[in-house]
Amino acid sequence: MTNFINEDFLLESKEAKNLYHGYAAKLPIIDYHNHLPPEAIANNTTYKNITSLWLAGDHYKWRAMRTLGVSENFITGSANDRDKFIKFAESTPYMIRNPLYHWTHMELSRYFGINELLSAKNAVNVYEKTSALVQTKEFSTQSLLQKMNVEILCTTEDPIDSLEHHTTLASSDFNVKVSTAFRPDKSLFIDGEAYNDYLDQLGRASNQNIHTYEDLCLALQNRMNYFHSKGCRLSDHGLEYIPFESFTENEVQSIFKKKRTGGEINLLEKEKFQTALLLFLGKGYHKLGWVQQFHLGAMRNNNSRMFQKLGPDTGWDSIGQFPTARSLSQFLNALDRDNQLSKTILYNLNPADNEMLATMIGNFNDGSVKGKIQWGSGWWFLDQLDGMTDQINILSNMGLISCFIGMLTDSRSFLSFPRHEYFRRLICNLFGNDMKKGLLPNDPEWIGSIISDISYQNAKSYFNY
Repeated sequence: MTNFINEDFLLESKEAKNLYHGYAAKLPIIDYHNHLPPEAIANNTTYKNITSLWLAGDHYKWRAMRTLGVSENFITGSANDRDKFIKFAESTPYMIRNPLYHWTHMELSRYFGINELLSAKNAVNVYEKTSALVQTKEFSTQSLLQKMNVEILCTTEDPIDSLEHHTTLASSDFNVKVSTAFRPDKSLFIDGEAYNDYLDQLGRASNQNIHTYEDLCLALQNRMNYFHSKGCRLSDHGLEYIPFESFTENEVQSIFKKKRTGGEINLLEKEKFQTALLLFLGKGYHKLGWVQQFHLGAMRNNNSRMFQKLGPDTGWDSIGQFPTARSLSQFLNALDRDNQLSKTILYNLNPADNEMLATMIGNFNDGSVKGKIQWGSGWWFLDQLDGMTDQINILSNMGLISCFIGMLTDSRSFLSFPRHEYFRRLICNLFGNDMKKGLLPNDPEWIGSIISDISYQNAKSYFNY
């Protein structure tokens, strides 16, 4: 039987096959947003078995197993790693038509040369074979990145992070460039119970006592400068939406003082404060020449019982519905009005916002930089065939797909890099089928150059790598 993940997987025409194999397959990977642990990269960590490398921390897989009625004991609980993997293998055939089914088999094939379909029948053999391999140096974190031809990757850190592992990597002979993105969201969540505790940590990291709003800005600027000195050139925010409320400096100072002295913050106060601080940060990013990213639309930690038990990022998040267009436009316009709008990447989780973002980016592409404002690749629940196809088609119709900076993993897994291949196969299939239909010219060299740009060159230029 032909391997399910074969050399022409997802490629439906000879034109698509020629584009992928001739122009996309061998390009290096620039993964400009992920959540990989830099400590594991710096230490060139190896793992004790496939479960600790592949299943631990992967809330995509966890949600699917829970849906199939698998006990939490075999997901995040106390069951041993062998039994956890067997439960996942038993579950895999029932994930059919979910992107996990494709990703699982691509990852087994690309990293381990396993082309069997994972199931209860081969679970033990696959566990033993892969677990023996992951303990070797050929499957250390650095080797895994090199195996997938990763050229550059960018992790994501809080302003309080020391960046010690990035410092170690910068002085090492590891040939993959590892950078970081500055993610100051906790400084924005002024209505949170732990906010004052976080500010105390930020104060210690920045050597700045934080009593006033001005102190907060000084502390954040201190950390931005520190991150910049360590090679950081990106910021990132994960927000429900970007607020925009009129404010005065006195109002923002009073709101901050109220929180620092134990007061409760209402919605309007929160949005005034966040508007002010986001504008401060945006201007700071522009001054440093950074790219700013905004991931918008996730409704997080919906299951309070399980959140209390397991904490954040464990599989209890979903697509939210939030007011986005007007306040996003006002925010971008406020920065652009003073010519302080950085290169910006906007990601949406709700597909209802697709056309809005595809047209919003055109409002602020001012000719100063190719593709200055980007609509980011399909994210989280949308980084699957339909979600990415919709994003590519809408961007093609309402913007310029030729300027698009392509795919990223947004992952915590060292085995997730075949998602770049998945994306490249998909976009080659779309372009190739259009060539076959006569919707694009039969000019493989020109179309291939566009494919190469989207897969690699545009990102390399955009981030000045």
